[in-house]
Amino acid sequence: MSENTQTSLSWPFREAERIAERLKQKGKDHALFETGYGPSGLPHIGTFGEVARTSWVRKAFTDLTGLPSRLLAFSDDMDGLRKVPDNVPNKDMLRQHLGKPLTRIPDPFGKFESFGEHNNNMLQDFLRAFDFEFEFASASDYYASGRFDAALLHVLAHHDAIVNIILPTLGSERAATYSPILPIHPRTGVVMQVPIDKVDVDHGTVFWTDPETGTKYETSVLGGNAKLQWKADWAMRWYALDVDYEMSGKDLIPSVKLSSDIVRALGKEPPVTLTYELFLDDKGQKISKSKGNGLSIEQWLTYAPKESLAQFMYHAPQRAKRLFFDVIPRATDDYINNVAALPTAEKPHDNPAWHIHGGKLPEHAGSPIGFGMLLNLASVINADSPEMLWGFIRAYLPGADAESYPFLAKLVHHAIAYNRDFVAPAKQYRAPTEVERGALLDLAESLKAGEQATHKGDTPAEKLQNLVYEVGKRHPFAPLKAWFDCLYQVLLGTSEGPRFGGFIALYGVERTVALIETALARG
Repeated sequence: MSENTQTSLSWPFREAERIAERLKQKGKDHALFETGYGPSGLPHIGTFGEVARTSWVRKAFTDLTGLPSRLLAFSDDMDGLRKVPDNVPNKDMLRQHLGKPLTRIPDPFGKFESFGEHNNNMLQDFLRAFDFEFEFASASDYYASGRFDAALLHVLAHHDAIVNIILPTLGSERAATYSPILPIHPRTGVVMQVPIDKVDVDHGTVFWTDPETGTKYETSVLGGNAKLQWKADWAMRWYALDVDYEMSGKDLIPSVKLSSDIVRALGKEPPVTLTYELFLDDKGQKISKSKGNGLSIEQWLTYAPKESLAQFMYHAPQRAKRLFFDVIPRATDDYINNVAALPTAEKPHDNPAWHIHGGKLPEHAGSPIGFGMLLNLASVINADSPEMLWGFIRAYLPGADAESYPFLAKLVHHAIAYNRDFVAPAKQYRAPTEVERGALLDLAESLKAGEQATHKGDTPAEKLQNLVYEVGKRHPFAPLKAWFDCLYQVLLGTSEGPRFGGFIALYGVERTVALIETALARG
């Protein structure tokens, strides 16, 4: 364990320290990390966030302790299908199977043995596409194989204690019928939410009555003949598998508390948990699937590479963040800046890029040109093909191509798409004020004259940035930020942009002068 690791302030290492302390207290020499899924729908951007964050904590745990660990991706596929999803075929067929476990319903897509198996395969393909390291687990398999039998008998023995934990959280009507045990109907195959008339701990069975026919049944809780209500199910899984770490969203805080209380009632301590904040839309409202006011992972990956999404997920997981299209450029440039800073960082473990890449940057990671810079270039030249951008890039970086700069090549494609769909439609130029007009003329003349405001060792972009600063200082801007607002709004038609000196270096001095003259003529 390095000194940098010991003194890291990054949140994954703080979480790793909590897990290490848990293992020390329990006398364990390995850790089990878990993430859980409800497989009635397809994987989404929140799925990525939870697995990515858990993976970062796991990597930090490995570096901190040197102990082995596993990440279990657990699918709650024994859940009964509550409603037919909107995005599937054969809806009429699915309606005939409402209430049954997902793994006992035919696949509406006709590709797998069951709907649950279809969605489980989608989940695994999704996780592998992002190179996550995980072991997959199916609730149906664990229940049916008997792997949970001992824990289920233990739950049955503590049935009344679990009921007493849950009852205070329920309304009177629900409380009258609550039991943590959900028997599977032997005739219909439906997961039954019915009162339990009697619990037989010795035989591992429960007695219940079919509310429609009045038929009385005795059902074993073993071998997949019953499952648990999900709060009790979550707790049973923690107990049975001895889970050490699991994170979940803010909306599950009450469930985490109840499941933790149930685990204690069963005789074990709950895992270390982390609550992450939920995402907000562009208006600051909570994202809702039903409202459709969020941003899908497919949409994000249309406009930026997956590393930028990881950067967005890494930053401040316990703080609410807007998840909308306008956060994509900033997240992308934050990632690029972190990659550039990592090789010389005194504490690399505090750099998000270290976590995103599992402690080792891949070859050709990062980009010599920022995403915001590419977006402004694409906007100014109305780029609709990669070659239009590469022409400017090669002038800025002689000999540059997609093979030598593969990440930059990805950014070029993303910049064209983002500019087409968001920047170009929103461009709105304004006329300069008299003060701004004078400053823009000054900048144009200074660029023509080759004037430089520089320090020894400055790059061409830094020299041009210093010149832009000096021109702004020669005019009555208060604050100086107003000068840069003028450059973006008058010249580029945008509300913000990258360092303008870097843009001049990429776009070219002569073209920038022409851009200024065009804007002044327009205004």
